[in-house]
Amino acid sequence: MSAVARKTIQVALLAGALALANCPTAVADVVPGGKGSGTETRVDGGQDDQNVSATAGAVVFDRSKNGSGDSTGPVTSSSGSWTPPACYYAPKYTPDQLQKYLEPIWNAESTGVEWDREQRNKYVDGEYKDFNKAKADEGYWWDSYVTKGREGDPGALKCDKPIFWVDTGDAPPADIPEAITPEMLAQLAYAEIRVASTRVELAPAGTTKVNLPTWAWLDAADFKPVSVTASVPLLGVNATTTAEPVSLRIEPGTGDAATYPASGVCELAGDRIGEAYAKGKAGRTPPCGVKYLRSSGDGSYKLRATVTWKIHWTGTGVAAAQNLPDGTFGAEQDVVVQEIQSVNR
Repeated sequence: MSAVARKTIQVALLAGALALANCPTAVADVVPGGKGSGTETRVDGGQDDQNVSATAGAVVFDRSKNGSGDSTGPVTSSSGSWTPPACYYAPKYTPDQLQKYLEPIWNAESTGVEWDREQRNKYVDGEYKDFNKAKADEGYWWDSYVTKGREGDPGALKCDKPIFWVDTGDAPPADIPEAITPEMLAQLAYAEIRVASTRVELAPAGTTKVNLPTWAWLDAADFKPVSVTASVPLLGVNATTTAEPVSLRIEPGTGDAATYPASGVCELAGDRIGEAYAKGKAGRTPPCGVKYLRSSGDGSYKLRATVTWKIHWTGTGVAAAQNLPDGTFGAEQDVVVQEIQSVNR
């Protein structure tokens, strides 16, 4: 079989696997516990809202310290095109489970006689005997996984190596850079981070006046560190990725405005960003805010508030926290700016 034909078959098999994974309720054979004995982990469409869930059994996410609720959202890397890995390799099958997975494909002759023969030679009669059942208590078959949300990403096709065996306690082959590591777990956890909405409190609220300093601040209770832990129980490896708020950027939505401070970036001070307005502060310059220089007329300005989150991780075998690219999350809100009315007598 030609390399092009083989690649076409691999893509077709991947597409079929992804179709199954995207079903509202899919059951995948996984091995979360003891050697040589498989159990089933159910992956339900609604599990995103739970604190602990599994992606096809290989990587388990603990979201109990993550942001939650309708007003939260994912952070976006501020380092341009950086993204977590689109695919990775991790343990997937016991010998019995691999047999149950491959034999129906061969029996259906969906991949062609030559390809089926190559597969049987590898996993039954050649390099391995009878799916390596003689070593059922000594390791697992590894295969590729596609990161949730990256199914259509060309990077997901990088993990196109045939299913391979790894003895328990051994490192995967050195020529497979996509084999799961604590750092990759940290990156996968990064994609699961959810942080609070950045709708800022304003005073005056909603409607302000030309040349009137408008105070802006965030509710300190909502802006605290959040974290997600990703682990592969079979391998005893884990990583915890933490996001901490560091600053707020105010963009007034018009060039006819001045910001406080002039940079428009309000740094975290203690446990708060900005300062809540209170009676008696009218004559003060807000530490964080905006002053509009022109009326918004019959409409409004789209003020955008974006919080920058510092991202770092710790994990198995890592002595000190390691940095990942900063993340940002922003939102727009309408601000009506009116002219100050004066009365001539």
